[in-house]
Amino acid sequence: MKITEFFELSIGRWRSQRSGHHLAFAHFEEVLSTIDIESLSTDDPAVREVCKLYDVEISSITHPFRMTWEGESDWDDKPISGSTVLVPIPDIENPSRGKLLREKGYAETIPAVGRYHLSDDGVFTLLTEYDLAAAEERIWFANPNLRFRVSMIKTSDGKGVTTASFSSEIRSLSSSTS
Repeated sequence: MKITEFFELSIGRWRSQRSGHHLAFAHFEEVLSTIDIESLSTDDPAVREVCKLYDVEISSITHPFRMTWEGESDWDDKPISGSTVLVPIPDIENPSRGKLLREKGYAETIPAVGRYHLSDDGVFTLLTEYDLAAAEERIWFANPNLRFRVSMIKTSDGKGVTTASFSSEIRSLSSSTS
């Protein structure tokens, strides 16, 4: 699988079930959510804004997208929701590696730049360093409509793990009758 195929395959609506282990609080959390991943054009104002934020040329990006989520946690009574724009920049010499610019980060809600790579067996790994933490995510497809995601939030020095989670995500298929 090529990185462009990975991004294209991710587009759609996903129903996610995540189990999280918050090691710092000795707490287990279950989250059910809907994740929408939509492709954006390079002309989209939000994409241009992210590129401007990081002083990146539009010509160097590929497959920008917006990820929006809504969910419920058994740990909190308030619904969980959010949205962020993500802009991949493939490495010119090795297109299976690159940077992922984010309007808002995962571990901290600040703009963030992650480094990604896609392994030969199709596992997408994203490493993002923040001010107070670091995140490592791995995503892979079992088939085009089922994917898995494992993530860890680490201390900023990378030596301690504060949160570990596993998600299974199933694509919502529209059942239109023609």
